[in-house]
Amino acid sequence: MTGCDLTPKSRLAFIGLGALGLPMAVNLQAAGYPLQVHTRSRVAETDPGLSGALPAASPAAAVSGCSALLLCVSDDAAVESVLWGEHGAGPALEQGSFVIDCSTVSPSTAKDMAERLAKRDIAYIDAPVTGGTEGAKAGTLTVLCGGETAAVNKARKLLEVIGSSIHHFGDVGSGQQVKAINQVLVAGSYAAVAEAITLGQHLQLPMQQVVNALRQGAAGSWALEHRSQAMLNDDYPLGFKLALHHKDLGIALDAALQTGLKLPITEAVHDQEQALMDAGLGNADVSALRRSLPANPYRVQQLKD
Repeated sequence: MTGCDLTPKSRLAFIGLGALGLPMAVNLQAAGYPLQVHTRSRVAETDPGLSGALPAASPAAAVSGCSALLLCVSDDAAVESVLWGEHGAGPALEQGSFVIDCSTVSPSTAKDMAERLAKRDIAYIDAPVTGGTEGAKAGTLTVLCGGETAAVNKARKLLEVIGSSIHHFGDVGSGQQVKAINQVLVAGSYAAVAEAITLGQHLQLPMQQVVNALRQGAAGSWALEHRSQAMLNDDYPLGFKLALHHKDLGIALDAALQTGLKLPITEAVHDQEQALMDAGLGNADVSALRRSLPANPYRVQQLKD
């Protein structure tokens, strides 16, 4: 792997300017990295936070003259399309450059991308992130890396702009495996918070006080801290799309199947999310899992009154 260390003088391409990708790109530009950006809708390319970044008409155009490409797209098919589809970035990347894939995809897709890029002396790092839109905006994401040690070390300063906690687990694909475990934990914790809030509401307890009392104890969690208010309000502003989390749980369940494991809690949440998606809530935040349980009867009565 012949790439140089990535510094704020390195020109970067960033493709995928969604809820996580846009603030990540904004932080990289604020840190001094010259950016060339592309996203499928083309809308976010002109976001005020990216003033000075160069919009590109295609993935291939985005990577022209760049030392690295960062990806933050929705799924395996999107990664395949960006790299190897029409006007894809893969053939246009310079030899010795990097692809840092912050998307959540299957480990097998990550390995396939790495093998195809290696033929052109391009290093691939799977670097899925966790920490929600809050972490993306603050630059405090946790970055879960798989790839060659030399490549990860050369990219570390760049990764430290988007995340405050960088972890390297081994070969390409291992970052995606850890992200699958993360999403299993997210499933259980969000579902538990939803059930606890539902029970409290049906017991007519002062739930804001209950949450405040419990968040510092053994029941405290990121989900309770950051998503309980959404469940109490029955309003789910986007932090991470339920449909994307459902896709991620599918990756985790596939990994479990390959090892002969059953994950009953994850399977149950996966089914709940499918039902919510069928009801039109796929674009809501994952905390909309509260909607899979009986509504707060007192709030319903208030709305009727």
